[in-house]
Amino acid sequence: MSDLPDRPALPVTFRPGRTRAVLLTASIAIFAVITVIAMLLEQLSPGERMSFVFTGALLGGVLVLLSRPKVVADESGVTVVNIVGRRRLAWAEIVQVNLRPGDPWVFLNLSDGTSLPALGIQPGIAKKRAIEDARTLRALAEARTIGDRETRQG
Repeated sequence: MSDLPDRPALPVTFRPGRTRAVLLTASIAIFAVITVIAMLLEQLSPGERMSFVFTGALLGGVLVLLSRPKVVADESGVTVVNIVGRRRLAWAEIVQVNLRPGDPWVFLNLSDGTSLPALGIQPGIAKKRAIEDARTLRALAEARTIGDRETRQG
């Protein structure tokens, strides 16, 4: 029996689902609580109330931004969406997919000698899921890279 996971049908999206749910829920809760407090405090002027609401929106926005990471694999390559950046990679650019014990997320070793963090696969709340996702992405990368080499040589 093979140690490699079954390769899913492409496109496939990897994201930290539980972490995302917690962040989005906290975002809504923080905005709602701060807004309610601003409306209940009678001694506040309209400008002060607006500053409370703005602060709640700002904090909520930061949490929404933190929930953004994902890794999308399709036939032509991988798109890594991190907190503030997005990078498109061809399969041939990915040399290795790493998730070592203690790593906060997956790292992609690239053909140009650099390493790209892929925050869309992180073992924070769901460690087993992250390990499965990393193995699946590794299997996809290996299959696509081998296929690319055979196509070029054949």
